[in-house]
Amino acid sequence: MNRAGRRTAHKHYRLDAAKIRRAKRVLRADTETETIERALDLVIAEEERNRLAAATLERFLRSGARIKDVYGKLSA
Repeated sequence: MNRAGRRTAHKHYRLDAAKIRRAKRVLRADTETETIERALDLVIAEEERNRLAAATLERFLRSGARIKDVYGKLSA
């Protein structure tokens, strides 16, 4: 899956064939290359979500907002 304007590099890795087959099925990819590309895209997107969530948490904590435990579940 070569995207316009992106360079590709030929790499050679020893990978677990069963994991590749399983990922290929889960990601509904047609080829092993597409499977790896999609998996890498998912990892990159997850890192971005984690970064944004951490930044949001930091802003929340700095805001001084307080959480009121109306159901009494947080102290348990």
